[in-house]
Amino acid sequence: MLSKTFQPQEVETQLYETWENEGRFAADPQSGGTPFTIMIPPPNVTGTLHMGHALTMTLQDTLIRWRRMQGRDTLWQPGTDHAGIATQLVVERQLAGENTSRKELGREAFLERVWKWKAESGNGITRQLRRLGASLDWSRERFTMDDGLSKAVREVFVTLYREKLIYRDRRLVNWDPHFRTAISDLEVENKETRGHMWHIRYPVEGEGNLTLTVATTRPETMLGDTAVAVHPDDERYKALVGRNIILPLTGRRIPIVADTYSDPEKGTGAVKITPAHDFNDFEVGKRHNLPMLSILDEAAAVTLEEIADDLHTVEGLADPAFVRSLEGLSREDARKAIVAELERLEILEKIEPHTLQVPHAERGGAVVEPRLTTQWYCDAATLAGPAIEAVEKGDVTFVPKQWENTFFAWMRNIQPWCISRQLWWGHRIPAWYGPDGTVFVGKDENDVTAQATAHYGKAVDLTQDEDVLDTWFSSALWPFSTLGWPDKTPELARYYPTDVLVTGFDIIFFWVARMMMMGLHFMKKVPFRTVFIHGLVRDERGQKMSKSKGNGIDPLDLLDKYGADAARFTICALTGVGRDLKFGAKRVEDYRAFVTKLWNAARFCEMNGVKATPDFDPSKVTSPLGRWIIFETSKAIDDATQALENFRFDEYAGTCYRFVWNRFCDWYLELVKPVFSGEDAAAAAEMRGVTAWVLETILRLLQPVMPFVTDTLWHEFGFGAEGTLINAAWPKPVSVPGAEAAISEIDWLTRFISEIRTVRSEMNVPPSRLSPVLLKDASPVTVERAKNWQETIGRMARVSEIDALTGEVPRGSAQTVVDEATLVLPLADLIDLDVERARLTKELAKAEGEITKTERKLGNPDFIARGKPDVVEETRERLVTQQGERDRLQAALARLS
Repeated sequence: MLSKTFQPQEVETQLYETWENEGRFAADPQSGGTPFTIMIPPPNVTGTLHMGHALTMTLQDTLIRWRRMQGRDTLWQPGTDHAGIATQLVVERQLAGENTSRKELGREAFLERVWKWKAESGNGITRQLRRLGASLDWSRERFTMDDGLSKAVREVFVTLYREKLIYRDRRLVNWDPHFRTAISDLEVENKETRGHMWHIRYPVEGEGNLTLTVATTRPETMLGDTAVAVHPDDERYKALVGRNIILPLTGRRIPIVADTYSDPEKGTGAVKITPAHDFNDFEVGKRHNLPMLSILDEAAAVTLEEIADDLHTVEGLADPAFVRSLEGLSREDARKAIVAELERLEILEKIEPHTLQVPHAERGGAVVEPRLTTQWYCDAATLAGPAIEAVEKGDVTFVPKQWENTFFAWMRNIQPWCISRQLWWGHRIPAWYGPDGTVFVGKDENDVTAQATAHYGKAVDLTQDEDVLDTWFSSALWPFSTLGWPDKTPELARYYPTDVLVTGFDIIFFWVARMMMMGLHFMKKVPFRTVFIHGLVRDERGQKMSKSKGNGIDPLDLLDKYGADAARFTICALTGVGRDLKFGAKRVEDYRAFVTKLWNAARFCEMNGVKATPDFDPSKVTSPLGRWIIFETSKAIDDATQALENFRFDEYAGTCYRFVWNRFCDWYLELVKPVFSGEDAAAAAEMRGVTAWVLETILRLLQPVMPFVTDTLWHEFGFGAEGTLINAAWPKPVSVPGAEAAISEIDWLTRFISEIRTVRSEMNVPPSRLSPVLLKDASPVTVERAKNWQETIGRMARVSEIDALTGEVPRGSAQTVVDEATLVLPLADLIDLDVERARLTKELAKAEGEITKTERKLGNPDFIARGKPDVVEETRERLVTQQGERDRLQAALARLS
């Protein structure tokens, strides 16, 4: 017997262990089923489950469970990413707590410490994914630094190096001065910061008191200025182009160059160019062949090494002694000292408040510094060509399609990919240096030793490159390295290319595009056929979740409080194509009611003798009610299948919700009650079979999104052994010959009852007061139906009797129409009609007033242009709701007229 309520915490862990122990998640190459493969976006080994993970994993699991039920040989490939900088940060913090550091330990001992941490504390997120119900094939779990994947990384690096697609170059990178390493754009978080704009006068050489005023947010970098740029069409400065200015503080001569980067409308129209400390300035520097002088070291402290020999004394402008005093100062302290000196020299024209975006390292929070260093690069432009062509030809399809434009925009303007990191944790670059700096790249030390011996004619000492590879380098190989490449494994032949990638738009560039580049280059096939891009999880007001706002949600809390089924169903219900999710605990609480509704419906079925009926044939059902619910069930199957085919998770969830709550629970179970309790044993037996078939179908339909409650009911009703619903067949629609009349009749009945309920609700008729219904202009068919269903209508619509109208419509009646018939409800003896008219009129006036205010707000151009997008959208949605309420009240008043 089912318990009164469903308790997820008593079911989830045990049921998941059953699935996993029985191998229910495992791919089966021998099954004969068509493969269906999804690669998990490997979460960081340091990570904990957040709402972004919960969203992505729920959608992937829904697809995998659905395809598994369709008989596909599903592989959902699990694994974790070594997360170079994030993992190193975790272990370094532990060492700091022990009053030691990685440098004191040394590289080898530090790496041993990281592996120990990984074994003991890492992979917490994989345990949390189990709590979510994710049916990953854990028997195939991989790690980006396991032996097989490391072998693949070396193979790719060596191959690309020999093809001259990997090389060393000196370029500007995002630099984390805390970890003292280059980092990727994805690891940079721009934060809006209140700062200042300093306006500094730069003297023009040989022009007496003539100066150019430049505005900068970073006066400390002026030590590395190598030009001042003006727009070539700016009439104010045309005569000065090609002349020199004297750089304040250093006394160095630098040119005035014409470049379109300078905006005549912004500031003074003259900008300082510091190529070694600004990405835009770096491009200007390349165009004009300017020196690139670094004046900040790896810790972002002032270093004078590259300018020490070019310091000059200029009266009232430059003093080498002052500049030398800056050596070793932090950026912040150097800024204060430089601003003070500029003020003392009276060449600081003014200081203005200024709000700017300051780049911060996502890990550790240090302010990121553009820094000119020698790094390893990958020729991304060459690799991007085939990936662009694959999308153009339709070999890879983006859903929604508009993300293809974003993909093209980035790929067609792609820059060299900096693949080296100055860390200790990660794939060490397989490059060694000879005594004279000659580079030898190979798959292992024996390989490069042989190369070096051949090069020098004798054995020499080699030193391996200290750097490791960007984490995205190994994850770019994920779709094929996890399947055993570079070996030609059966898994690689069977499961590559994969079918669909489910991910957020924020890593289209960093992961999706790079997987396409590497997959096409090494496998000669795209790594996936479809890329489904979902939105961001936002709070209920549409704002991005963040720690600083305090509006984040811990999915583990939701799982504890409401259960995995409710959380998963909420995610699916809110995931529309091309839009973000407005998510909150209240939403999950609301959808938990759906889990409860299903459970209570199952208890009702159980109490009425419904159980598995293996030999039941839905095509042979004769009763109108049975035929109708079989038709509605088949329609739900069609709609749910189509929704999943099109990645419309919201429509899939909506179809299941409406069918279960409205059709099955609110209508069918209410209509079948008298059959179950009646004296016609044959009719009751048939309807128990129908009910069991529908309930079984519901459990199959909902299994992909609500696996725990559905499997529990599956087992309890005898549809199959515990844990077996996951491998049950996806339901197929059933055709019932000659069911049209039954469908028409029950549809008429539900509309008839609904219209009466609506009128009674709008007119505030108390539930205890039964009302008669008079039929006006009703056809013989309608009269016959009303007679046949009179008991049901009376019970469900609170109707005392149904008769044909004779004579005029009684005064004080409300009217509504169902097909050709007008339903007349005499209400004069049940409610005070004048009071109801007054109430409805008052509510209508209030609703129209709210609409006027909202329309006025939306008609204000300033509100549309300056308002936050989520607030504007919320206002539009409110107007639609208000207009619907107005229409309802107008209809109610019309019924009384």
